[in-house]
Amino acid sequence: MNAITNHLPTAELQALDAAHHMHPFTANAELADKGARVITRASGITLTDSEGNEILDAMAGLWCVNIGYGRDELADVAARQMRELPYYNTFFMTTHAPVIALAAKIAELAPGDLNHVFFAGSGSEANDTNIRMVRHYWAEKGKPTKSVIISRNNAYHGSSVGSGSLGGMSGMHAQGGLPIPDIHHIEQPHWWAEGGDMDPEEFGLLRAQELEKAILELGEERVAAFIAEPVQGAGGVIVPPASYWPEIQRICDKYEILLIADEVICGFGRTGNWFGCQTMGIRPDIMTIAKGLSSGYAPIGGSVVSDDVAAVIGAGEFNHGYTYSGHPVAAAVALENLRILEEEGIVDHVRDVAAPYLKEKWEALTDHPLVGEAKIVGMMGSIALVPNKDSRAPFAEAGTAGFICRERCFANNLVMRHVGDRMIISPPLVITPAEIDMLISRARKALDECYAELQKRDLLSAG
Repeated sequence: MNAITNHLPTAELQALDAAHHMHPFTANAELADKGARVITRASGITLTDSEGNEILDAMAGLWCVNIGYGRDELADVAARQMRELPYYNTFFMTTHAPVIALAAKIAELAPGDLNHVFFAGSGSEANDTNIRMVRHYWAEKGKPTKSVIISRNNAYHGSSVGSGSLGGMSGMHAQGGLPIPDIHHIEQPHWWAEGGDMDPEEFGLLRAQELEKAILELGEERVAAFIAEPVQGAGGVIVPPASYWPEIQRICDKYEILLIADEVICGFGRTGNWFGCQTMGIRPDIMTIAKGLSSGYAPIGGSVVSDDVAAVIGAGEFNHGYTYSGHPVAAAVALENLRILEEEGIVDHVRDVAAPYLKEKWEALTDHPLVGEAKIVGMMGSIALVPNKDSRAPFAEAGTAGFICRERCFANNLVMRHVGDRMIISPPLVITPAEIDMLISRARKALDECYAELQKRDLLSAG
């Protein structure tokens, strides 16, 4: 077996990649001209590319490597499970030890009466499950017209046809005939971009009340559920005003619609609690989980379901499932990941050490001339790049500043993502204060270089 360090020269790897590999969310022809960055190994919070550059990964992969890279325990568990039982399905009245143990552990960690897990291979698959589950739930209760699921614009719930429809990304809806029928979107609680002169708390209340307005317009007898991320991740780390979630919970309770908390990003410690719904004080009927469930070491996701929903769904046959639902290797890896999170006190580390320190350093970035707002919850944060802090007006060429800043981050060996002109981070939960200092130092350098480039190109004008 070839060692991973014994790879082809970077240019040859890039050429092979361009010839055969179709990347997600990418203009592949453009990437072929530029050449993909080839990552060869990782440890802790650091990636190493094929040229030997050591890169601070402030995105934890795709929001998922909660315990950091290079934990041998997960590799050992995966190898042992592959030798014992590499695969078997959970159809046909069959189960296996890893999935039993994992379901029980998730039920122990989840709040309230969320005691049941329907496993999937990803968050996208789990949200597809949720569409079918909530519609079947209401049909079994004698209310088959309750099929509409309400979501939010600029939400992200996956990229399959069903989950992509739940999400509110206009770029995704422009391709492939999305959204599917009976998915309705309301506006997001994004005060910085959309709040105008309103007080943030007043704005949060107004945006939450759009849910009630939609229920009344669509008809209570047609609305099955409301789905939302506790903090919008891919939309730009949009932290809702404090008034938002209590009002959403009130409305869901009043009209007896199911509340689905998409915890794919927020779950397993990222917000300083085990789940984002605990941080935001909400009581979901279903939670979507993935990413941090295995820290990205193996593909796995699921729907964590309340006693009531599980009882209704379980009364008859639910004609739904995946070949890899509860895959034994993925389940064993996820269980070991949860052991590490719990026994090493990583969620406590986030709450008591990393998050307070990162919050202090992150919010101080607002002293930079390019930064108008810094928002952060636990280990997920965003900064708004603006030409004018007072007016909050966007750049005339939307997205250009964010793209330039992202490129300067890469040049300074920092992975920080851009969503339009918001820069976002989601580092591994194990990050230390010293590593946070390094992250902030590299971010400031990238911001300085971005600002200089915008000045040079005369792009510091508002739209």
